[in-house]
Amino acid sequence: MLPTPDNSECSRQHPFIANDLGEIPGDLLVASGYTAVWATENTRAAIFDAFKRRETYATTGPRIGLRFFGGWDFSDADVETRFLADVGYTKGVPMGSDLRPREGDGAPSFLIAALRDPVGANLDRVQVVKGWLDADGAMQEKVYDAAWSDDRVADGNGKIPAVGNTVDVDTASWTNTIGTAELVTVWSDPDFDPNERAFYYVRAIEIPTPRWILYDKLRFGAELPEDAILTHQERAYSSPIWYTPSE
Repeated sequence: MLPTPDNSECSRQHPFIANDLGEIPGDLLVASGYTAVWATENTRAAIFDAFKRRETYATTGPRIGLRFFGGWDFSDADVETRFLADVGYTKGVPMGSDLRPREGDGAPSFLIAALRDPVGANLDRVQVVKGWLDADGAMQEKVYDAAWSDDRVADGNGKIPAVGNTVDVDTASWTNTIGTAELVTVWSDPDFDPNERAFYYVRAIEIPTPRWILYDKLRFGAELPEDAILTHQERAYSSPIWYTPSE
């Protein structure tokens, strides 16, 4: 997404905020963002109902489509359906919800689907972020790669290699020759502890694209900080799905 032209030196050269705790440089800010809701219809009442259900997600700018459902019996066959939402609502709950009571002895499973912005960049990967309270009541967090593009293979530590970078910094452009338009998968928590409260949310990450400061440099000849970061990976974040142990 191209940012709105702004040749203000203040936005690039001065801190966005600075206090005794530190500062956030202005050139590190993203250009914009969106909030999306999954509503039953395009009316004020339905949209407010979606907010109340917390069936919402946000992006750093692109119009990425993101679906996230949690349940106990999603299977790989569910990935093949073109009626993913019907399956998601029938077998589970959507983003923003509490998981239904545990069924059997298995771990929760999650149906995830991400679709690129029609005029934006391809997708690199989708990740599940899990947070939980340990035995001491301290918050813990772990990030799992759930699906990714380009037939990459995890290394010995389970890490997926970077997708690559097609950005041309001289023209502030990129190509969709890497990544993929859509990622759909079923993911199950390999570290599930039925006695721990936990939450899960999804983030869908694009391939690298130019940052707004690179557009400023190209359009206006703007002076950038020496250590300016010229590319980034836009993304979408879902609302969480919560798990609470049965009492």
